[in-house]
Amino acid sequence: MLGDLELEVRHDTEASEMRIIGIDPGLRRCGWGVIEVEGSRLSFVECGTIRPPTEGELAERLAVLHRELDAVLGRMRPLEAAVEETFVNKGPRSALTLGQARGVVLLTPAIRGLPVAEYAANLVKKSVVGTGHAAKDQIGLMVKTLLPGSKAGDADAADALAVAICHAHHRVAAARVKALA
Repeated sequence: MLGDLELEVRHDTEASEMRIIGIDPGLRRCGWGVIEVEGSRLSFVECGTIRPPTEGELAERLAVLHRELDAVLGRMRPLEAAVEETFVNKGPRSALTLGQARGVVLLTPAIRGLPVAEYAANLVKKSVVGTGHAAKDQIGLMVKTLLPGSKAGDADAADALAVAICHAHHRVAAARVKALA
């Protein structure tokens, strides 16, 4: 019986390995970043930026965003997704367009059956940099520090990796709170 228990404990430890995709939504540039989490250790897997066409009908641009993000999800095979909540201080039209892109970004992993968490930009920054009002270059620098070997080619991919890191830090506590509810 003790042998069975040891086997089960080892299995639970292996189950703690997690692949997470973080997504920084946008219709012009949608950053994504994939990390692996094993215990408290974070590892960089891959990142990039989806750039749908800037011309054409909104519906087609949103469809391109969906197709490209779905292809990333199919290739990367994450087990959970995390999306940054958007903060927009521009006009209502750009806020509405960004909201529609964010809807696609939330829907695409959900269609695949992935749990999708959402995080405020200030919480992402605080989780990665230590302050909720960090600049983009500070986020990029801390992402490189926390994920040695990461190759975020632009701020959108770095932000997406920061969202994944934030989720890695908060997912266990969020699951405990949900279990208590």
